Amino acid sequence: MTLRASLLRELENPSLSVDSRAERCCEVAREFEDKGEYEDARKVLARYWRRIGEHPKLKGLERSIAGEVLLRAGVLTGIIGGKDQIADAQEQAKDLISQSLTIFESRKYKKKIAEAQTELALCYWRTGENNEARDWLEAALSKLSLDSDLKGKAIVRLAIVELEETNLHRALSILTEHAYLFDKIQSQLLKGSYFVTRGNVLEKLWETETRTEHLDRALVDYAAASYHFEQAEHRCYLANVENNLGLLYFTISRCEDAHAHLDRARRVLADLRDVVGVAQVDETRACVFLKQGRLAEAERVARAAVRVQEKSGLYGLLAEALVTHGRALARLRRYSASLFAFRRAVDLSEHAGNLNRAAEAALAAFQEIGEHLAVIERGQPLSGRALGQNKLSMERELIKLALEQSQGRITQAARSLGMSWQALAYALRTRHKDLLKDRKPVRHRKPRR
Repeated sequence: MTLRASLLRELENPSLSVDSRAERCCEVAREFEDKGEYEDARKVLARYWRRIGEHPKLKGLERSIAGEVLLRAGVLTGIIGGKDQIADAQEQAKDLISQSLTIFESRKYKKKIAEAQTELALCYWRTGENNEARDWLEAALSKLSLDSDLKGKAIVRLAIVELEETNLHRALSILTEHAYLFDKIQSQLLKGSYFVTRGNVLEKLWETETRTEHLDRALVDYAAASYHFEQAEHRCYLANVENNLGLLYFTISRCEDAHAHLDRARRVLADLRDVVGVAQVDETRACVFLKQGRLAEAERVARAAVRVQEKSGLYGLLAEALVTHGRALARLRRYSASLFAFRRAVDLSEHAGNLNRAAEAALAAFQEIGEHLAVIERGQPLSGRALGQNKLSMERELIKLALEQSQGRITQAARSLGMSWQALAYALRTRHKDLLKDRKPVRHRKPRR
């Protein structure tokens, strides 16, 4: 008999106390969560919490048990709310988890405090507030001196935050330093999470450093993640691995292999009714269509992904979908609509404090429409400003972001913009003199003798 079945049987015991019944319900709900069966988890808690937007009924519960109910309701609000595109779900989740944290802090339950902080961090990550997510995870890890599943979860999530911020070597260092822990723990779910996260980091490192060993290791890690998620019976995470493989095969121009993996991912996610997950797969597929030159299909699929992510409240995913849609629109020569999509992606990323993603969106705009900002649609310019000003303004914004990302190094900034350093230096000296202050001072080398 599984632990979940055993706990469900216990719930049928009429002699259970009020607190014991609530505690068992929370344990069963967690078991369902670990299988990705989130609606079943919610139903188990129906005696205390029925739906998102409703505060749990805590009357008669001992305070620490009430904290447990609040925690589970908060976790499920964040997961289901994101999946079902429920407005303000992440803020509601933060509120419920924060209430549980207050209770655990009043009782000085160190492990439960760390657990609530780890779950709170995930809500902040979902809304793109990565600095806050990092702070909560570091606070949780400071309380977890002993190796445990909870420590493993916090480590994986911290690596995910660093990955999101493109601190790739920092993310890999975190995972490498704690590899021993994931050899020891028994949770197949956490093992799978570790390998898929490391695979994501290695894939990004391969993209930036073009070292073949990173690609080979990423493929091995994805295979390991797939195995562990299958053992854990977590279909949603299995689908995510398939999506990652689709994206990786797209990157190395094996488009038919990419479509095959994306088909598998989409079938699972559609069966799970995970519309946000399906939208992520569709955004990846739009990228594949772009590489194949199937522009109309790419635009249609990317547009659908944007519409879903607009309702999800997950601004990071929305920004990614907008960039892909912007690329498709640009290649269809719909430059005004393309510029609008790129600007939305930049604005969303900056609003969330993710300057790396903002820079990537700006660079994509520069690459796709840099030479077409003077296009007029329906006899109207792209904005109320003169056409020349439009182009100069966008060029200035892109150069400023590139200089910020490169810490003023003009050669690195020029490389990220896809231009020579001489061309960038000329633009600074002639068109954007106000940005010269952002350039790192030139090092004068002594001539060789």
